[in-house]
Amino acid sequence: MPRRSTSPTPPPPRPTRAEAIAASLAEDIVAGRLKPGTPLDEVGLARAHGSSRTPVREALRQLAPTGLVQVAPRRGAVVAIPDATQLAEMFLVMAELEAMAAALAALAMTPEERRGLERQHAAMAAMVRAGDVAAYRAANVAFHHLLYLGAHNGYLGELATATRRRLAPFRAAQLEAPDRLRRSHAEHGAILTAIQRGDAAGAAAMIRTHIGLTEQTWATMAEALRRPSAA
Repeated sequence: MPRRSTSPTPPPPRPTRAEAIAASLAEDIVAGRLKPGTPLDEVGLARAHGSSRTPVREALRQLAPTGLVQVAPRRGAVVAIPDATQLAEMFLVMAELEAMAAALAALAMTPEERRGLERQHAAMAAMVRAGDVAAYRAANVAFHHLLYLGAHNGYLGELATATRRRLAPFRAAQLEAPDRLRRSHAEHGAILTAIQRGDAAGAAAMIRTHIGLTEQTWATMAEALRRPSAA
């Protein structure tokens, strides 16, 4: 029988400069610090990251397939604003994935998981009162993540998380619309109530409504962003 190696597992390779810049940009986009439509100037990004333009250019190439960045020949890169058809397709898939997660969560969540979702929702009320958009954004991601976990379906969670990442910049940006924090929190409350009652169909319907309103809010903001470039 061969002897089992006792040598320590080598650490993972350090990310390249381009990979590190791509990760930093993705985090800024997902967190809403870089808004959809923002130009991603290679010179400025190189200066900000203390690098040459080459790793910045490579980082933007790496981000393009994720949908977070759009790169146009001779026009440079921008934080992605998908066209209306693409946006509708993405939100439709997101709504159905989250509806499935909410329906499963209504039936499968443990009592402790239900209490955790309730605590998360309650904590977000203070953020709404304070108008703290940045804190609400992070808490909003956590709220939806708790739904994915509560569904107890790992593959669904992976798909929902990946799709959410594609839409994250737009979902984050729409929270800045007037009165959106209050309305978003109220929509979460309706979802939570259905889940606590074990109402799978109701939870799915409420989250479809929530995602639909999120899409409508972003579409209004996106139209305003497009106007200056169309002038």
